[in-house]
Amino acid sequence: MNALQLLSLGSYKLKKKNIPSYRLDSELLLSKTLKKKREKLLINLDQKISLINVSKFNCFIKRRSNKEPLAYILKEKEFWSKCFEIEKNTLIPRPETELMVEKLIKIFKNKSFNVVDIGTGSGCILISLLSEFKNSKGLGIDISKHSILIAKKNAKKNKVINKIKFKRMPLKMLYHQKFDLVTSNPPYIKTKDLKNLQDDIKYFEPKIALDGGIDGLDVIKKVIYKAKYILKINGVLALEIGNNQSKEVSKILVNNNFRLEHKIKDYEDNVRCLISKYIG
Repeated sequence: MNALQLLSLGSYKLKKKNIPSYRLDSELLLSKTLKKKREKLLINLDQKISLINVSKFNCFIKRRSNKEPLAYILKEKEFWSKCFEIEKNTLIPRPETELMVEKLIKIFKNKSFNVVDIGTGSGCILISLLSEFKNSKGLGIDISKHSILIAKKNAKKNKVINKIKFKRMPLKMLYHQKFDLVTSNPPYIKTKDLKNLQDDIKYFEPKIALDGGIDGLDVIKKVIYKAKYILKINGVLALEIGNNQSKEVSKILVNNNFRLEHKIKDYEDNVRCLISKYIG
């Protein structure tokens, strides 16, 4: 069997299972199987594929057919033009989170700062930010030991490990430090809404990174309350939030002496990130 035949077969199987990106996913999974870049694969579609690789590819296609996210099969995800290692215990970085990183880079342009990323996961926010600033440093905290290990690997891979410390610790243990910037993409989905998520999220991504409690605001409130004590006056809090949470979270911020500075909308025009200043 050659590459073209195998790709067609893989695409057909994924299409039957209603995977919208069936052709692209098939190409990426064959690239992973052959350990070749997709571009090189596509200019040599008549290459013969060994039986071992056919079998390996079919296993990948089966996993994807069962709605397992591509990032978990590939064990990587691109974010901010960088490659991040991803494992099943780590939330997959989202394109809308890049919008928050982009805005923060503009806000802190030509400045140096000290940042803490709460619930750092793969470390994508912190690593992407600090890769743009020579003289800034950061701390990433998470309660998952798997996330901390992955974040350290990603910092090393992206050559910012000397600027960042990662610690496995709960939020309440973070004190005696003052930061210029606090970032967080906390869990914000209402517990009752978890069952309505798409299968690839519901069955595969870590619940602890999704479940925001009864009103979806449990962890968001904790991050805001903690930020008051660890931010310098006029320090910045950048918070990713869920759809339709902007009004409520804005109110909580104002009640805790934050001044709302920016609302960032996603590609579907929903407010998905709030950036505010702690005015003390």
